[in-house]
Amino acid sequence: MKIQKETKVASTGNATAAQLEAINAQAKAELTAEQVYVFSVRLCDDQIDRDMERFDTAALPILAKLFVGKTGIVDHKWSTSGQVARIFETQVVCEDGVSYIKAWAYIRRGGNAEEIIADIEAGIKKEISVGCAMGRAVCSVCGSEYGACGHQKGEHYDGMLCCVILGEPMDAYEFSFVAVPAQREAGVIKGLGGGNRCLKELADEFGAQGEYRALFAQAQLGRQYEKQLQDEVVRLVLALDMGIEEPVARTIAKKVGAEELLHLKAALEKRVGEYYPVQTQLFGRSHENDVESGFLI
Repeated sequence: MKIQKETKVASTGNATAAQLEAINAQAKAELTAEQVYVFSVRLCDDQIDRDMERFDTAALPILAKLFVGKTGIVDHKWSTSGQVARIFETQVVCEDGVSYIKAWAYIRRGGNAEEIIADIEAGIKKEISVGCAMGRAVCSVCGSEYGACGHQKGEHYDGMLCCVILGEPMDAYEFSFVAVPAQREAGVIKGLGGGNRCLKELADEFGAQGEYRALFAQAQLGRQYEKQLQDEVVRLVLALDMGIEEPVARTIAKKVGAEELLHLKAALEKRVGEYYPVQTQLFGRSHENDVESGFLI
């Protein structure tokens, strides 16, 4: 899933000795402090954005490392001529209950770069958009993959606001100077591009909401049936007194597919039948002692 987040240039300054060392780790030829211009940016945070999505707080340290060495461009134009800056250091900052990635980037002074630097200093170029790839999009209400559970981001369920939590960072692409930000502070714009898209988004885009609702209803029935199979398998395991506690049996049942559950249920039912055969409640009587009750006084 390709993600783009927009935010602003946070601050500017000259390179310190430690920063210059980190910059030269990215450069081919050694640069001096006079040759580079350093600025810092707030890349992305763990707060809910206008699209009702947020980064998982635990994912930020991994994502921060992925951004080290990534290039800065203009208007997301992926070309060598569009490269104007490069990130040389990142860190996760926690302030007032908010966690965000702060990055430092450098621009090599001279030529057209002086216009970029002048625009940054003037506060003209202060919004940026970052591109990255995230492996998971999870529903905040139930913890399932978003699009498979039926919850809608932006809606409330038992007082809980549903949003999408983005996790499992896979890659960081670039950051780009843009004209219009999507959010006021650590705002975000997310473009799915050629990445993975959930079924509901595709249904909304191509006008297939009816088919999506029908498929979702059928999926709900399938999940209910699978849950019943799991419950039955757990009941049979406990009935056989196999020394397996209920939480363990339930965990095993959840990891088994529906077809395997059916086979497991059949095998357990057979074993229960062998251990506990069905018996009648009334005892039979032999024919030798049968007496016509009509002749008894």
